[in-house]
Amino acid sequence: MNEAAPSRALQLALPLEWGPDERGESFLVGSSNARVVERLERWRDWAVPVGLLTGPAGSGRSLLARIFALRQDADVIDDAEGQAEVAVFHAWNRARESERPLLIVASARPPEWAVTLPDLRSRLGASEALEIGPPDDALARSLVARAFERRALAAEPALVEWLVARAERSHAGLMGAVAALDRASMERRRRPSIALAREVLTGNETP
Repeated sequence: MNEAAPSRALQLALPLEWGPDERGESFLVGSSNARVVERLERWRDWAVPVGLLTGPAGSGRSLLARIFALRQDADVIDDAEGQAEVAVFHAWNRARESERPLLIVASARPPEWAVTLPDLRSRLGASEALEIGPPDDALARSLVARAFERRALAAEPALVEWLVARAERSHAGLMGAVAALDRASMERRRRPSIALAREVLTGNETP
């Protein structure tokens, strides 16, 4: 029996797109999240048909779950920390019995997610662990460039590089930097530039 070919996401040095979902949004794949995408594509290899997808705010975990649901006809429980634990517990059991995949989306695994129901805690521990990590350099560039594009802002490659090097290295931090630059650009009626970004991120105005 031939071994399955490795995921294309793991063969590419530059980010690629996985998706889209029902709204036409696609998920950017880089080295920091490629394993998650690969395991979602091969969910039939999981010990149980339930995955626990975690990641920081702004990491695209909800988008990734929507795409997975469309591609695999799967069920999804988003923002699982805010759901009744008994409901999540029964959904886990149904997935195991029906063999229909279930993706549970949360910001963190237990014990960071303070699950009080022992049976649910044990089932989450048996689920496929899928964790989105902080963006690597290539993915950070792509995320920033796409954020500018979605805001219809023209951004030179040098500006993208400047932000990636200086903004907080997190999904939320990078998106926050672009949002702050967008606001400053509108308020001051200046196009996005490194000079304006320096003022926004450091508070030091260009002489």
